[in-house]
Amino acid sequence: MSEFIRTQTVDHIASIGLDRGKSNAMHLEMVQELCTELGRAKDDPSVEAVIIHGKEGFFSSGLDLISLYDYDADKMRRFWEAFMELIYTLASLPKPTIASITGHSPAGGCVLAICCDYRIMADGDYIIGLNEVPVGITVPSSIFELYSFWLGEATAYRNLLEGKLYQPSEALTSGLIDEAVPLERIQTAASRKAKSWTQFDRHAWGTTKLNLRSALLQKIRDNKTQAITQVLEQWWRPSTRQILKTIIDNLTKKKE
Repeated sequence: MSEFIRTQTVDHIASIGLDRGKSNAMHLEMVQELCTELGRAKDDPSVEAVIIHGKEGFFSSGLDLISLYDYDADKMRRFWEAFMELIYTLASLPKPTIASITGHSPAGGCVLAICCDYRIMADGDYIIGLNEVPVGITVPSSIFELYSFWLGEATAYRNLLEGKLYQPSEALTSGLIDEAVPLERIQTAASRKAKSWTQFDRHAWGTTKLNLRSALLQKIRDNKTQAITQVLEQWWRPSTRQILKTIIDNLTKKKE
């Protein structure tokens, strides 16, 4: 039984809901549960497509820095191993995957979205993008490959190094998302897109998807060990710990 993931299958479409607190910030257990749910959807022949959604206001705020800050070295390594496994599992799923981005989706939330085949974002005062560098977190080359898969290398390069965050209209123009719709219509739009793809021959669609992503998936696989090593090395640097401490202090004050 998942504690942080809610899955409902209707009309052969598995809607996987992120459900942890207000902002769906990810810690080890949530990442593991999401990976497990995606594995079930992949192996279940009755599931023809997957929609990942958040809750009103947030798709996912990314990594739960407050929880992760207190992890010891062993648990931190297990987290990054699980997170990199999640990225590969989602990116390599041979069924249509749609991100129903119901609000803010920075950093790790954006990573989940760009693993999917299609992104629909709620129109409004929300942001999406990869802002890890300003936080002091190293961005693995495999995540750059994912970002540039949609944005193109030059744009992804510039945006990653400055930690650019997009409003929905900008994200749509750049190609980071595919649709921007009112929040109350987002699930309907996601289901419509899923059904438009499930009408095709499953094997032909899934095999073609994996063919088109073969170079990307190979890079994610090949980069996994190096990515984890680099991220962990940066994570424990005093300068990074100080940045994280400042962010956490500010987050804690907002909650009070």
